[in-house]
Amino acid sequence: MFVSILHRVTGDGLALVGLPVLLWWLYAVAAGPAPYALFAGHAGAWYGQIVLIGLTWSFLSHMASGLRHFVLDTGAGYELKNNAFWSVLTPLLALAATVAVWVFILLR
Repeated sequence: MFVSILHRVTGDGLALVGLPVLLWWLYAVAAGPAPYALFAGHAGAWYGQIVLIGLTWSFLSHMASGLRHFVLDTGAGYELKNNAFWSVLTPLLALAATVAVWVFILLR
């Protein structure tokens, strides 16, 4: 149940937060150096990085949960032990992937 609710919450977060950030970035890229510098300034600040890390985790969590649901839709993984295992592993994999992505970004 937790993974299903988390899937819905991350989808809503991507729609309500991720879409405006994406549209702002697209506008900044198209509008020129000054709007892009403004966007980059906010995205590079501590609060912007928190939002971007949250969006990264939300995307990866939503994707991992979606892949889990896809496998369940094929009829596999309904055994109680398998289902419980992947329910616990899905958010942990998303968290590990988020850490890996941001370690790569911050250390390059």
